[in-house]
Amino acid sequence: MKDFKNKVAAITGAASGMGRTLALELARRGCHLALSDVNQAGLDETAAMAGKLGVKVTTAKVNVADRDAMFAWADQVARDHGKVNLVFNNAGVALGAFIETVKPSDFEWIMGINFWGVVWGTQAFLPHLKKSGDGHIVNTSSLFGLLSVPTQGTYNASKFAVRGFTEALRQELDIANCGVSATCVHPGGIRTNIAKTAKMDESIQQATGNAEAARAKFDKLLNFTSAESAALQILSAVEGNKRRVLVGLDAKFLDKLVRVLGSWYQPIITAFAKRDMLG
Repeated sequence: MKDFKNKVAAITGAASGMGRTLALELARRGCHLALSDVNQAGLDETAAMAGKLGVKVTTAKVNVADRDAMFAWADQVARDHGKVNLVFNNAGVALGAFIETVKPSDFEWIMGINFWGVVWGTQAFLPHLKKSGDGHIVNTSSLFGLLSVPTQGTYNASKFAVRGFTEALRQELDIANCGVSATCVHPGGIRTNIAKTAKMDESIQQATGNAEAARAKFDKLLNFTSAESAALQILSAVEGNKRRVLVGLDAKFLDKLVRVLGSWYQPIITAFAKRDMLG
């Protein structure tokens, strides 16, 4: 896909952050939009901003963890726009918790959105993308889909799963030669609201003595790259049909570190995490 003019893109998590900036950048390039989120107010704001750029915009309040809702939305997008060329499975949440004590409901919550949302979005839209003859699936993993961090085991699990799923998907699409491709996105620290809205388990409070301080540290780590810059890097990767895009210098550096050190990156991460926990 060399350009986005007159294409149709479906974007989850479009109420803010990378979802919003992707929507606006695509609109500037003449791409029509189908936007979804659970945050109706933020979704309406994004739609209004994109609509001013002269493209058709439709919206739907959709929980990506709901398989039936995702399939219904995909069919509705195809009816509303006549075709679908791109799906950005971008919606995501964060959870700080120790693996030993994480609540099953919280683990299911993060996997439902971060992983199953990607699966349902891929399966729901893929038939429509094939019909378009020129389609692309963009699945958001994370830097934490390349390396693991203490207290982020559930987030790591969801993002490593997205990585494996998308890499296998890309291989299958290459074999099928069906006019659809896929890219896995690994953002580093992006300035969005994900840290501010992250859940913090009671175990974090007990270990650190201050869950809000832990949240603030997490938020500080996510301030290397603007959401606008991230959107440009992602769309460039789609245009180049890249299998993987590392967003931000931090993601690129740490990816290389893990490749060089192998599993020995883990003691280094552990030492930094231990220092933070102990103050």
